[in-house]
Amino acid sequence: MSASPNGRPLAVVTGASTGIGLELARLCARNGFDLVVAADEPQIRNAAEELRALGARVDAVEVDLATREGVAALCEALHGRPVEALLANAGRGLGQAFLDQDFDAARRVVDTNITGTIEVIHRIGRDMRAAGRGHILLTGSIAGFMPGAFQAVYNGTKSFIDSFAFALRNELKDTGVTVSCLMPGPTDTEFFRRAGLMDTAMGQGPKDDAAAVAKAGFDAMMSGRGDVVSGWKNKLATTLAAITPSGLLAEQHRKIAEPGTKG
Repeated sequence: MSASPNGRPLAVVTGASTGIGLELARLCARNGFDLVVAADEPQIRNAAEELRALGARVDAVEVDLATREGVAALCEALHGRPVEALLANAGRGLGQAFLDQDFDAARRVVDTNITGTIEVIHRIGRDMRAAGRGHILLTGSIAGFMPGAFQAVYNGTKSFIDSFAFALRNELKDTGVTVSCLMPGPTDTEFFRRAGLMDTAMGQGPKDDAAAVAKAGFDAMMSGRGDVVSGWKNKLATTLAAITPSGLLAEQHRKIAEPGTKG
């Protein structure tokens, strides 16, 4: 492994203040990594304190990765250190019908989930390729397998990420750099509240444990597997999505994501 000055490899985790990202950072700390963790909220500093208690050296960066300035600030925080693992987890959701959404909010979903994510990977991934080693984990979603009525922009961004991860994996297959994609289903995090989905069947429905989801992703990354769909129900959902007409999938998604469907 590429090592920091203290002999520990370095991992970068984005969206690490809560939820799956924080659980991924915990796993990195427990498995011998030092960390640079990033999020767009002050809570990232509280997360960093907790991670330091696990024995890791941790630098916390409060940045908005929907902006090029935020991506640049994250990369500057590396101070030229080699990155062994990049866990590109930062993401943002948004409920409601597309034409009822504030467009600036919708655009920020795209800029966070796609533009910022691939720029971070482009900048750090080039150094990994030059070094001939490294692991990249992207947090996609099973949402990328279905047209997301009342979550149209979010599901579209996750479809991009799921596809992008497999394409990048193929491009890097002979370089020593592995690319993995974690595709969770509904997970018990702050996502649904922040996305304005609490008045929906999806927001009120059962959810997977964030720690278990993160463990599945971390293990896939470290073993170099291409993808992991966490949970048997989610595996079944993705299998059925592959053979179900898109119009029917959109109607099914409407039933769980349209405001007022919480029952």
